[in-house]
Amino acid sequence: MSAALLLFFCLFALPCSGAVQPDSLTIKVGQMLMVGFRGLTVADAPEIAADITERRPGGVVLFEYDVPSRIPLRNISTPGQLSRLTQELQKLSAIPLFIAIDQEGGKVNRLKPARGFPASVSAQYLGQLNNPDSTRSAALQTARTLRELHIGMNLAPVADLNSNPDNPVIGKLERSFSADPSVVTATIRLTCNAYRSEGIIPVLKHFPGHGSSTTDTHRDFTDITSSWSEKELEPYRAMIASGSCDAIMTAHVFNGNLDPIYPATLSKATIDGLLRGKLGFNGVIISDDLQMRAIADHYGLETAIRLAIEAGVDILLFGNNTAYDPAITKKATEVIKSLLARKIISPERIEQSYRRIMELKKRYRLDSL
Repeated sequence: MSAALLLFFCLFALPCSGAVQPDSLTIKVGQMLMVGFRGLTVADAPEIAADITERRPGGVVLFEYDVPSRIPLRNISTPGQLSRLTQELQKLSAIPLFIAIDQEGGKVNRLKPARGFPASVSAQYLGQLNNPDSTRSAALQTARTLRELHIGMNLAPVADLNSNPDNPVIGKLERSFSADPSVVTATIRLTCNAYRSEGIIPVLKHFPGHGSSTTDTHRDFTDITSSWSEKELEPYRAMIASGSCDAIMTAHVFNGNLDPIYPATLSKATIDGLLRGKLGFNGVIISDDLQMRAIADHYGLETAIRLAIEAGVDILLFGNNTAYDPAITKKATEVIKSLLARKIISPERIEQSYRRIMELKKRYRLDSL
């Protein structure tokens, strides 16, 4: 057994003592963070290298385009370069990393054919075909490509219903399989099963449903109170009941019927009450990017982190590609430790997320990709 793997299992076996011990605090807090960074190699990215070795984030997220600087090279250049980068990142970490990407297919496609990656089709195309063999083939191609690149988590498939075809961030980008919940459910089940068969973690998104929105949470506050319907929960309900759902990403949408105060990512009623309570989901919950303007323009960093953790989010995602802050991992770590020190967040709450994260990592053996 490798030293890294031995440490991983030792950490997983740490007893739940009702208090996070000082020597494990950084590890447990760090595992709750997933961060983006700039660089095609670890040598290009000293900040993320220091974060991984010192602050132990649970994961990283990769992009091909750097939005703040408008530079078309971020983490991805060629298949060979990307494979080397992911292996370098994994070797830095004492605990296997979630290395994540948004490889949905079609227009939301980080792995471009122009850079040597296989062509892909959109969710909408597959939903219109509604052919199990076509869906399975597309998903297997994506999963095998990610496996070859040592990327263990895909922030896909999209479980949103195409309720509003003019939705600027879902419908217009062809990210939804269908307006019919039964088609969406069948298609995401095939997709998730294909990913899992290749050792890739699928992440359903965006809970409780982003398909009916008229605005984009990347850009501003998004209210779906009057457009959202209960049927948007059907794909989640079916996937959770079947036991084939490992991780779910939240949406930053506001739905006054579910929570009159907070958007879903920060809403205890939506995350803990609805997703965990009524739907019975016990897996890992990942926030959408907390630097998106629907959150960042309305909440300070400490408030957003506190509310997300209190709501039941396990992994706080800072994509670092709406705004770029090389110190975001350090800042988030300090915020969580401060919340613990002031007894605003309990050690037991951190332990809950840590356990779920480590169980998922153990199940998928990410270091073997």
